[in-house]
Amino acid sequence: MTNLYLPADGQPRCPWCSATAQYLAYHDQEWGFPVEDDQRLFEKICLEGFQSGLSWRTILQKRENFRAAFAQFDFHVVAEFTEADVARLLADAGIVRHRGKITATINNAQRALELVAEAGSLADFFWRYAPASDPGPQVIAQSAESLALSKALKKRGWRFVGPTTMYAFMQAMGLVNDHATGCVTRPLAAAARAEALARRRA
Repeated sequence: MTNLYLPADGQPRCPWCSATAQYLAYHDQEWGFPVEDDQRLFEKICLEGFQSGLSWRTILQKRENFRAAFAQFDFHVVAEFTEADVARLLADAGIVRHRGKITATINNAQRALELVAEAGSLADFFWRYAPASDPGPQVIAQSAESLALSKALKKRGWRFVGPTTMYAFMQAMGLVNDHATGCVTRPLAAAARAEALARRRA
């Protein structure tokens, strides 16, 4: 359990939890647990795009502002955003005001509608790229699966979906389980991931 973080409750967590108090709740309740809800998947892929060049801490602190600005990341609504919405978002100090990332989010909402029509749901599409087995926690920036997912999305016109961004997305959404060995949350995430994979194979 070397290098693990020991908070006040004495239960070991992944080392990155020590960076800020916000990380502990995010780690214990969200990161690495499988998500099969399309709206949450779309939110995360957008926020990972906004994080590009920034820290997740910055995005997490602004997450509620992002949700309010982008209609709770309902991609059916975001797909209809206009130039007036772009101007509104560029004036919103509560989010990351980057025109390219804002317009990419609107574009990706439109592509999400197309992907649902093609695959049935975002979850059905994204979970195709979850490794069948659990290789154990990895300290890598991308994987063969994240590269394949990135290529598939880019082919369909998505933006800000490079392989490193897609690997972070896969980690957060539980498609892979990169909780550290010895982390108290690792077995919980592993069990939830196994259940999600079993449902999808049924």
